[in-house]
Amino acid sequence: MSPTPEPGEFVTLLTADEVAAMHAAGRPRRWDRGAAVCTEGDIADWVLLLTSGRVKVSSHTATGTEVVLAVRGPGALLGEFAALDGLPRSATVTALEPVEGIAIRDFPGYLQEHGRVAVLLMRMLIGKMRDSDRKRIEYGAFDTTGRVATRLVELAERYGEPVNGGVRVTLPLSQDELAGWTGASREAVSKALRSLRDRGLIETGRRRVIIHDLEGLRGRAR
Repeated sequence: MSPTPEPGEFVTLLTADEVAAMHAAGRPRRWDRGAAVCTEGDIADWVLLLTSGRVKVSSHTATGTEVVLAVRGPGALLGEFAALDGLPRSATVTALEPVEGIAIRDFPGYLQEHGRVAVLLMRMLIGKMRDSDRKRIEYGAFDTTGRVATRLVELAERYGEPVNGGVRVTLPLSQDELAGWTGASREAVSKALRSLRDRGLIETGRRRVIIHDLEGLRGRAR
């Protein structure tokens, strides 16, 4: 699989034979930046093993506000809930950049033939539940600046590249999408970013952030 799967994504748990069998069970698909990979409410029976590019997973409130649930990269497994329980998609997956993946229709059949993968999938789903619980705690315990700092630390750990004077994070997320990921308004996120800049913790540009003091940012995230 190319590029290298991101640490912590599902495919990193599998053996080379298990990955090869997953590729053999599906077919390649590609989406342009901004395209909907799958849509909340749709009925579908396939999962996607993401092989390149990054996507956002989001849902909408009754008033139409987008809530970003996660950002996923190469190696992620997407759409497994609907493929396993037969219910409508619980979220929309949107390409943040051109993405490619392997679409697998008979995912339950694949799991029946690869029992170890089924156990690993169960562990991954438990991890998602724990992450969801952690974010709910953050929303109740942290102010907007703390939540923004938490997300920036997460992005730095996953996508950060060392540069002179800090860590550069390049991710095609708009400020609106960052707001949806932190459960705050765009105005509140803009104010939080300004506060972090004023403290000398970060520097921002168009869809990029340079973190000058990662430990200081971690401290503000608590």
